[in-house]
Amino acid sequence: MERTTSLQHIVTFCGNCDCGCPELFLNLNAPPERRVVITDDFGQRIQISLAQLRVIVESAKDGMLDEVLQPANA
Repeated sequence: MERTTSLQHIVTFCGNCDCGCPELFLNLNAPPERRVVITDDFGQRIQISLAQLRVIVESAKDGMLDEVLQPANA
């Protein structure tokens, strides 16, 4: 049985241009393990659960991604 896609837009990560910025959506009709949809500016998308998104957000808040965002020659 095919589920109807019903994407609810949550946030655009940039929004200052017309380049197809990454976006976050919720698909309330998807199975729980695929409810969060993240698109990139190349037309690709990933689908994850709300629990997985929570881990990413909490990790970012705890600074676990700070090193990745530092310039390589800093």
